[in-house]
Amino acid sequence: MTPTLVRQHLPLAGSTPRADPGARARDWSEIQERMLVPLYEAVYERLDVGPGTRLLALGCGSGLALLMAASRGAAGLTGVEPSSPERLALARERLLPREPGERAAGARGDGGGTRLTDRLPKDTAGPGTRAYDLVTAFEPIGCRAGDADGLGGLLAATTPLVARRAPVVLVGWGPPERCATSAVLRIATKLAEPLRGSAVRLRPALRDDLEEVAGRAGLRPDGSGRVACPFGYADVESALKGLLSTGLFDAAVAATDQAQVDKELTEALHPYRRPDGTVWMPNVFRYLIARTP
Repeated sequence: MTPTLVRQHLPLAGSTPRADPGARARDWSEIQERMLVPLYEAVYERLDVGPGTRLLALGCGSGLALLMAASRGAAGLTGVEPSSPERLALARERLLPREPGERAAGARGDGGGTRLTDRLPKDTAGPGTRAYDLVTAFEPIGCRAGDADGLGGLLAATTPLVARRAPVVLVGWGPPERCATSAVLRIATKLAEPLRGSAVRLRPALRDDLEEVAGRAGLRPDGSGRVACPFGYADVESALKGLLSTGLFDAAVAATDQAQVDKELTEALHPYRRPDGTVWMPNVFRYLIARTP
């Protein structure tokens, strides 16, 4: 996986502030989003995603997981990204046609085209189009307090759109002792301490995090798995850009300043630097497959 996860990132022209939402979204798309590629591959392989799969992706980011599903032949793709208009715009660049007559990734001839939106669709893709037969929520939970708030309600709201007993995939961080990135993320809590009301409060992942979310949504657990997803970066600068693009350090920047966050993150990354200058942090993520009623 090294060629996929570690690649050289040429510096952007000019001095675009890291706080710029567009720059952050681009860093997410070019650096950080690919870190969960092994997870996407494992889930798609286990669920036999391919031609005929109709997929609803919650929290689709800038569309990489959707693009991978389309490459396997999945059609009738819908991505929902409510938290970042900038990431959603990048997903549209990746997945929607740019020229008249060009077909979107995952498009087919029966009305099951690709849709990207900031809110859950109220119905299926159109008259005569079947319900979704797979729902994914690939954004990992179990890293910070409250990061699953609202997910149960959102999953429950998908029920009218999804076929009976369709799989719904939830993802969570593994135990801290198996996630090297957990130690680096503690910087977010430490530096954001002055802003107690808005600080990111990290907590250890709990064994039943995913099952609890599934239960609140009325879903029945039906299997799980663990996948190694190392966070690999070409150098410390790429690691800083990737980690900052997650938004987990925004409160820390507000409480101190960008230079202080960069300094402390650089120090925290030191144990994970390799002799060639790359940064490598082993992590394990867990996924749960639940079924709709």
